[in-house]
Amino acid sequence: MTLARMIGTLMGTGYLRPAPGTWGSLVALPWALLLHVIGGLPLLALGVVVAFFKGWWATAKMTAGTDDHDPSEIVVDELVGQWIALLPLSYAAWSMDINMLRMWPGWIAAFVLFRLFDIWKPWLVGWADRRGDALGVMLDDVIAGVFAAIGVLLLAALYHGI
Repeated sequence: MTLARMIGTLMGTGYLRPAPGTWGSLVALPWALLLHVIGGLPLLALGVVVAFFKGWWATAKMTAGTDDHDPSEIVVDELVGQWIALLPLSYAAWSMDINMLRMWPGWIAAFVLFRLFDIWKPWLVGWADRRGDALGVMLDDVIAGVFAAIGVLLLAALYHGI
């Protein structure tokens, strides 16, 4: 397996069926927790940036010379989007010295909202997906992750009465 394929498929996770994108999002969860435990919000945020650029490179390599700009086995974009959706939880846990696992409803919300926006592809998510290139593959999940993060913040505000 080439380096690009290892990165793009998250070490083969993208070959799991059905719903490889959901598997990619699930794999992202424990890795996000690990990054948060090791280095808090700064390390998770750095992980998002590094994974984005490595994913963009891997996607470009994997799709070069093919007609399919977004093969289903490429799931590194789901990892990036899912990590973005978890950033509000990481911030709250990091800034208030709370165990991030205690915010389990937020984890569920981040996962469900990210998958919803990634599958539904509303507005800017769909725009990025229609680019038809490796950057679009990554950007649609980044935007879906941002939408999910906003949803997590809104749900937390409603729950906590803010």
